[in-house]
Amino acid sequence: MKANETVRKAARTANVPLWQVAAELGISEPTMTRWLRFPLTPDKETAMLEAIKKLEREVG
Repeated sequence: MKANETVRKAARTANVPLWQVAAELGISEPTMTRWLRFPLTPDKETAMLEAIKKLEREVG
């Protein structure tokens, strides 16, 4: 199992690319990719999941 599978699965299920999540969070895509290589802090994980939910609602 990859690190941060919860975030990865949520984005995949919502059909939201990780680059869009990064943009929503105001970080670069490479930064997001690096963050996902290691266990996230609860704050970062929550922020990512909230960004995914927001983007999913916008796409409709």
